[in-house]
This record gives sequence, structure tokens and C-alpha cells, in this order.
Amino acid sequence: MRHPELHRTKRIGWLRAAVLGANDGIVSTASLIVGVASAHAARGAVLVAGVAGLAAGAMSMAAGEYVSVSSQADTEEADLERERGELAANPDAEHAELAEIYVKRGLDRDLARQVARQLMARDPLAAHALDELGISEMLRARPLQAALASATSFGIGAAVPVAMAALTPSRGIVPGVTVTALVCLAALGGLAAKTGGAPLRAGILRVVLWGALAMALTAAVGALFGTRV
Repeated sequence: MRHPELHRTKRIGWLRAAVLGANDGIVSTASLIVGVASAHAARGAVLVAGVAGLAAGAMSMAAGEYVSVSSQADTEEADLERERGELAANPDAEHAELAEIYVKRGLDRDLARQVARQLMARDPLAAHALDELGISEMLRARPLQAALASATSFGIGAAVPVAMAALTPSRGIVPGVTVTALVCLAALGGLAAKTGGAPLRAGILRVVLWGALAMALTAAVGALFGTRV
């Protein structure tokens, strides 16, 4: 009788990109707005900086994620192509290599050879990809998916401090954006921790602390340059 199991590994690819994008959108855009507002800039300049930060950040996240994940995908494909050649040139040696992997994992040698033979009869490349190269279909690099997830989540995250700055009176932009950003970061950290099955408190604290530090530093820089001007 089968029993239900909840595994979260399949969420790693999109979850990492989405959480990184939303977190960066909130932190970088809120920090930018707080820094500009702390320099006593006009309300219009603060909003322009926030919107520009949103657009530039979303494109930067998409490009960076696409390039980095594409590099991973290229490496995986090169390894798979090499493995195809080895399987075609010397299948017996590849069978022995796969069997040896199973022996090292605890199977006796005869059983390891039998398992390797049966798996290679079904799909030799998939068997070697998973057990020799550590490449599985579930965790394959997907550049476009990662780029879209990062850009979209960044835009959503960045829209929060921009909207808060637009709706708040000029004198309340710094505290309003700061509090809103920290609340959203706490919610994001908790959601990511719950979705990924990680400790809730740790997930919340790490994003809130780093977000608070980033906004404090940019506020200090803005106030310093604003005073000098």
C-alpha cells in the first residue's frame, strides 16, 4: 500500500528564482527610494527613481538569471553529449561503470550488474545522467523559466515600495516605505520557508535583517549627500 509523501525538491528551480527576484525587488527598490528621499529630493524625483529602479532591476534580474542558468544548461548538455558518445563507443565499459556506482552505494556486485543492465536496457543515457552525472529531469536547468520567474517576481516586489511612495505624503515616504518593505520581506521569508519546508523563524529573520541593513545604509548615504548639497 502506497502512502502519500510530500517532497519539495521539484520546486527548487522556480522557487529560488522567484524568491530571489521578489526579495531583490523589495530590498533594492525600497533602499533606492529611501536613499533618494533621505537626500530631501522632490517627490517626483523619488518616484522616478523608484520606477526606473523597478524597470532596470527586472531586466537585470532576467538577463543575469538567463545567462547564469544557460551556462549551467550548456554544461549539462555537454556532459550528456559526451556520455552519448561513450555509450555508443563502449557500452560494456559504461555498464561496468554504472554497476560500480551501485556497488559503492551498497549493492552486492551481482545485483549491481543486474540493476545496471535493466536500467540501461530501458534508457541508458537517463541512467547514466542520473547516477553518474547527477542530472535529473526534475532539476534540469531551464534558463527561460528562471529568467521569467526572476523578472516577474522582481517587478511585483519592487511595485510595493513604489506604490507606497506614491500614496504616502512626502514627509512619510522614508518611514512608510521602510515599514512596508520590512513587513513584506517578513511575509516573503515566511512564505519561502513554508513552501520549501525550512524553519519559519530563520527564513523570516534573515531576509528582514538584510533588508533593514540595506535600507539603513542607503538612508545614511542619502542623508549625508543631502546635507552636503
